[in-house]
Amino acid sequence: MKRLMQSFFDQNAVELAPKLLGQVLCRKTESGILRLAITETEAYFTENDTACHAHKGRTPRTELLYHRGGCAYVYLCYGIHSLFNVISGEEGVPQGVLIRGVTGFDGPGKLTRAMGIDRSLNGIDLVHSDVLWLEEGETQAYFTTPRIGIDYATEEYRNICWRFVSKNR
Repeated sequence: MKRLMQSFFDQNAVELAPKLLGQVLCRKTESGILRLAITETEAYFTENDTACHAHKGRTPRTELLYHRGGCAYVYLCYGIHSLFNVISGEEGVPQGVLIRGVTGFDGPGKLTRAMGIDRSLNGIDLVHSDVLWLEEGETQAYFTTPRIGIDYATEEYRNICWRFVSKNR
């Protein structure tokens, strides 16, 4: 399979999120390489987005969101789930795409457990890494909905349809 290159990740999060559907998330483990197609994503875009971690500005926790697209942002949710995001777009503009599901694993915590993705992979370069990367898959038809689990965001950003779900999942 063909690895996704830097230019793919240079798109903004709202453009990239649906294009990630059908792409293949690859994780090298001691047992071999896991390759699972992405089935669900959510976009988080700029400090204006009250659901985005960068909403309150640049901090040590949110620093990776400001990087150029193509790196992993892995954070701990509720103290137990590692959630995996693909940073996207240009440097200095905080944005990323949460990977919510892959073939066989619906839910961002389930997919990271299944693929052995944890905070040790935070910041990894997805373009050049031999541990975690993305490969070209098949374009997917999809539908959109509001994002999940962001009750703290303003109504505008709670209701925006930036969740992308493959119809083939």
